[in-house]
Amino acid sequence: MPSSHTGETTAPTSAAAVAEALAMPPAPKGEPAGERGGWRRGGEPGSAAPPGPHPDRSTGRFGKVLRRPERIPAPLLCVVAMFLVQTGIALSKPLFGPLGVSGTTFLRLGFAALILLAVTRPRLRGKRPRDLAAAAALGVASAFMTFLFAGAIDRLPMGTAATIEFLGPLAVALVFARRASHLLWALLAAAGVILLTLLGEGDGGGSLDPVGLLYAFGAAGCYAVYILFTDKVGATFQGFQGLAVSMTVGALALAPFGLGEAWDGLTAPGASPLVLLASVAGVAVLLPVLPYALEMTALRRMPQRVFSVLVSLEPAVSALVGLVVLGQLLGAPQLAGIGCVVAASVGATLTGRR
Repeated sequence: MPSSHTGETTAPTSAAAVAEALAMPPAPKGEPAGERGGWRRGGEPGSAAPPGPHPDRSTGRFGKVLRRPERIPAPLLCVVAMFLVQTGIALSKPLFGPLGVSGTTFLRLGFAALILLAVTRPRLRGKRPRDLAAAAALGVASAFMTFLFAGAIDRLPMGTAATIEFLGPLAVALVFARRASHLLWALLAAAGVILLTLLGEGDGGGSLDPVGLLYAFGAAGCYAVYILFTDKVGATFQGFQGLAVSMTVGALALAPFGLGEAWDGLTAPGASPLVLLASVAGVAVLLPVLPYALEMTALRRMPQRVFSVLVSLEPAVSALVGLVVLGQLLGAPQLAGIGCVVAASVGATLTGRR
């Protein structure tokens, strides 16, 4: 697992740089506020996200990157963020054995919530009850999306699970597009799902696990709900304060399902609780803190439409990470299905209302 900091001197300054990237003014409608910040729907097409406050105060190596982001192309930052997200997901899978799916998911969300609470220090004073309710709803949707997706990748190849889950935001985009021509992209996405579910193969070469497919489609549904609440929370809370609040609620929502399983795994005979906790904490840093710091840096100078096109590649990135990290080799029908969904997402983005 990669480590960002190796010395006592650079760690505090780099942490400050991450905090600087996450501390932003109130986000316009459509900015990410949940655990998976992959799909931006609102905002004026072609407009970049507003700059954060005092970017020149960042220090350390990471701070230099944030001060002079023009040295790294914004699309490259987004691609790196996607690979970090998918790598974090892949590295979570080996923890399912000792800690269970729900236990691993609960601990990862808990660690991520603690990190984001410490970094963003959300202010709840003055927030309307409906704003807090939206953040809570986003947290519950995000938590069960994460849990269901973890259950899916425990039974399905990563690329297959990620592609089915991506149908959630794609469906939201198609519904809000309200164009008859978008029926073509919906049919293309449906063809991709048929290729994945009916002709796809599992890790062992057999048919896909039906329970895993149910988990994946459930995650897609939660992803769609999550997208709708992301707009509301992103427009209300400053920077990633909404993310910290929603992720805390999400961890609490998963506690009844994951706390017992996590405890059993940590206290099992022969278990190494410190090693397991350190592993989960490392995955929590890998997803979501570092990817979102990179995304926010890129969004300050990237048109929203370009970002959406790049995010459409996420299923393909997931398949590649699954191959490299987990050795999951996909067949021709699965690759074709992923290609159909990616093409549908890119087409819906490029032909959307300008």
